[in-house]
Amino acid sequence: MCIEFGREICGNLDTAESREWLVTNGIGGYASGTVAGLLTRRYHGLLLTALKPPLGRTLLLAKLDETILYDNRSYSLDTNRWADGTVSPHGYQNIERFSLEGTIPLWRFAVADALLEKRVWMQQGVNTTYVQYTLRRATQPLKLTLKAMVNYRDYHSDTQSNGWKMSIEEVEQGICVTAYPGAVPMYLLSDGGSASVADNWYYGFDLAVERYRGLRDREDHLHAATFEVTLNPGEAIAFVASTEKQANLNAEAALKLRRAQEQKLTGIWKTNQPLKTKESPIWIKQLILAADQFIVDRPVPEDPNGKTIIAGYHWFGDWGRDTMISLPGLTISTGRPEVARSILRTFARYVDQGMLPNRFPDAGEQPEYNTVDATLWYFEAVRAYYSATDDDTLLGELFPILADIIDWHCRGTRYNIHLDPADGLLFAGVAGVQLTWMDAKVDDWVVTPRIGKPIEVNALWYNALRRMAKFARHLGKPHQEYEAMADRAKYRFSRFWNEETGYCYDVLDSPDGDDAALRPNQIFAVSLPESPLTLAQQKSVVEVCGRSLLTSHGLRSLAPDHPQYQGKYGGNQYQRDGAYHLGTVWGWLLGPFVLAHLRVYKNPEQARQFLEPMANHLTTHGLGSLSEIFDGDAPMTARGCIAQAWTVAEVLRAWLATEN
Repeated sequence: MCIEFGREICGNLDTAESREWLVTNGIGGYASGTVAGLLTRRYHGLLLTALKPPLGRTLLLAKLDETILYDNRSYSLDTNRWADGTVSPHGYQNIERFSLEGTIPLWRFAVADALLEKRVWMQQGVNTTYVQYTLRRATQPLKLTLKAMVNYRDYHSDTQSNGWKMSIEEVEQGICVTAYPGAVPMYLLSDGGSASVADNWYYGFDLAVERYRGLRDREDHLHAATFEVTLNPGEAIAFVASTEKQANLNAEAALKLRRAQEQKLTGIWKTNQPLKTKESPIWIKQLILAADQFIVDRPVPEDPNGKTIIAGYHWFGDWGRDTMISLPGLTISTGRPEVARSILRTFARYVDQGMLPNRFPDAGEQPEYNTVDATLWYFEAVRAYYSATDDDTLLGELFPILADIIDWHCRGTRYNIHLDPADGLLFAGVAGVQLTWMDAKVDDWVVTPRIGKPIEVNALWYNALRRMAKFARHLGKPHQEYEAMADRAKYRFSRFWNEETGYCYDVLDSPDGDDAALRPNQIFAVSLPESPLTLAQQKSVVEVCGRSLLTSHGLRSLAPDHPQYQGKYGGNQYQRDGAYHLGTVWGWLLGPFVLAHLRVYKNPEQARQFLEPMANHLTTHGLGSLSEIFDGDAPMTARGCIAQAWTVAEVLRAWLATEN
């Protein structure tokens, strides 16, 4: 897909700062910013390292302020907005074109008859960012000056300098910055030109998006060094920011390697989808590259090459639920089952009391287990993997763990998660804890507690039992008990049907009774491989969700006619989390809706139409990727993470299903 903008976008600050780019390094680190070059988030920067892969994310290099001298005239290429609202300089006005080469952002700055290109990418497996400048056209030499703005902080926070003194030392081909004794040094290096220490704080960078999110919107960065180089037409210079003392300064070789890696990804996909790729549009190829950005290393003692999935950029780590939901789309659909295998084995090591972790804290503490559905999505991930590979070895390895999970759920585990002997359905929940994917919580306020028997949890439970019965039969193990439990769960699942409304209750047996709010969770009772609903009920669910919840970019989390519905997402944390699952649209739910629609109507062409608006969305918000959430009210503006794993995964998986 050609994601490309001219001056009509790049030269307009409102449009240029609303479009963000992202490059990643496969271990949890990333670089990200806006087309305009303007910092609008605390999460923007040229080098956000993963010091404890895949977490420990730390901002080291915020940006490069760029100036060129050409024909005795000075031009700024960078753009800053300051605390008083002033925008200076206006470098975005010199951007003639911005585009993505795969995932690599490319700017073309045009001044007079000179054309200067800039690319940004990261080396895979290390905390290293490359910024390359190439003088494509000129009639005389051009002088480029770069001011390196550095920092050293957790990526969720911000910096007020308060007299902070960093150690800045000249080294061969650049400088070394050490924020404080014991901090990881950062090396700012160049393969040409000169470097000089600066050591000046710049105060009051304005972060407009953080202000929208109700967070502190001011930050200071340290101008650590200045780099200068004179380029002749056709020459290039590379600037490298790295935690590696001996970073590779051969930018051309590094760029060639990065391009080869992306070509390999699309090649693997084509090889494994020989019939589908002929008709798939080019934007699907872009999603293949986007999918890889979420797959990162999670080394464990038993497997230093373990893998996991980052839930979303910029601020999420690897979450158990998001990982298991995303796994089929990011790995199986892209032809990378070996990655799926590694992820399944990695997470199996963290199963405790029959539960998968909900998330791994950024600071590296013990994993948190406050989730009822992550473990059940694990069964779906195993099913998808086995269906694609027939890997009996891994199935045999994981089966005892799966069986133990079922046993724990039957006798009861954390947070009152247990099988109700009265109806064979799963109950979950205690006051003050969020357990389902609708998990917003601010201080002691659980916004959508959903204590009781949530419908998607029990649809997953039913599917897990059916799958366990099939696995047991295949492995020559007792299967009758799983079959009997599944039969009972299906029979009693009829309790979810609300004859009066023509759709399903969202939660049964909650402290306030059965919850009849129209939410999208019932779509999983149709989209999952085994549906516990009748054919007529399946059709009614799809129709009701389509009429009341469907938007161009996903399903609303609550019907608009509900008194608690909120159609706009924004404000401080209370306001944002208060709207998170009370009307906000979730992109990942578009995939299950399409699969459910395909199941009911068996019309691939019509089902595929629901996904087509996502092609246009690739050119807004997070360029080349798909967003986490959108406003429930038109025009459904993108919000939240600019790149969300399960949105990419489910759209990709659903598209391929419509082509099969």
